[in-house]
Amino acid sequence: MEIGIYTFGERTVDPETGQLISPQERMRRLLEEVELADQVGLDVFGVGEHHRPDYIVSAPAVVLAAAAARTRRIRLTSAVNVLSSDDPVRVFEQFATLDLVSGGRAEIMVGRGSFVESFPLFGYDLRDYDALFEEKLDLLLRLRSSERVTWRGKFRPPLEDLGVYPRPVQDPIPVWVAVGGTPQSAVRAGMLGLPMALGIIGGMPERFAPLVELHRMAARRAGHPTPRLSINSHGFLADSSQAAAEIAFPAFKAQMDRIGRERGWPPMTREQFEFSRSLRGADFVGSPQEVAEKILFQHEIFGHDRFLLQLTVGTLPHRQVLRAIELLGTEVAPVVRRELAGKSPAQPSGVPGEG
Repeated sequence: MEIGIYTFGERTVDPETGQLISPQERMRRLLEEVELADQVGLDVFGVGEHHRPDYIVSAPAVVLAAAAARTRRIRLTSAVNVLSSDDPVRVFEQFATLDLVSGGRAEIMVGRGSFVESFPLFGYDLRDYDALFEEKLDLLLRLRSSERVTWRGKFRPPLEDLGVYPRPVQDPIPVWVAVGGTPQSAVRAGMLGLPMALGIIGGMPERFAPLVELHRMAARRAGHPTPRLSINSHGFLADSSQAAAEIAFPAFKAQMDRIGRERGWPPMTREQFEFSRSLRGADFVGSPQEVAEKILFQHEIFGHDRFLLQLTVGTLPHRQVLRAIELLGTEVAPVVRRELAGKSPAQPSGVPGEG
């Protein structure tokens, strides 16, 4: 299993200074995080696109290109590109360029966007939310498969036998579809034979098993081999379980409550947080042993190929974030890889131990 980290480059109040972290300082920390992730043997680092004051990454390919210059082997992915409000030609060109800069380590993760601020910013109508994504994903895949493209759609000017350059090192460059829980999205990714990144940030993980089966079933029916699966979740690690909880809870609560005020969620309670970090909860907050156990527990449910953890759900003390990355790479990843070595990919089975 590949194990990695993703971040949105959150820009919230620094608990050590009591001040709002500056964009420059947050970017410096982000690049230090990816550099350490590479050094401790993690497989993937992702950055997600937002256009809000509380996140600094609006141009994932630019940030990842800076990361490519400071790393040697870690794969570099968006997490996600909001393809619905972007131009697939530019997305492809940017990530093909990143692939050249990184020596073939770039990946594109696309989604419809859980926030919608990019739609009015770039002149798109939210009523076209799903149609935009479907059409633009089709074009992105055409660009990936052919150097010269003839294509027509509703939301973008047509292409008439035009070449798109540069071409990436990888042929094809990986394209993942990020899914938050919509069955139609899982089916669409499967029908296209594309790997799926399933975001689980709340609820009991086994409730998402039907989405995984829909994804795989759609791929089989369309004649594709079983596509890859990533589970993407929130979490934090420290040397002890209690330390991880005490460090993470204030930042998690502040960030989730901020989003909750926009979406009508109630404030997060400590009891909810504690359940979320239990074995059957969604978050991976705890000691290295607990996090490894939980990854393996979920692997029995999903049989996934990749696990990505968002460590910075809100601003956390930087030195403790670096320690969490070190623990994930040096203590969690080796245990998970050793336990899964030689095992064939599992199929979704609900809850381990339950018929």
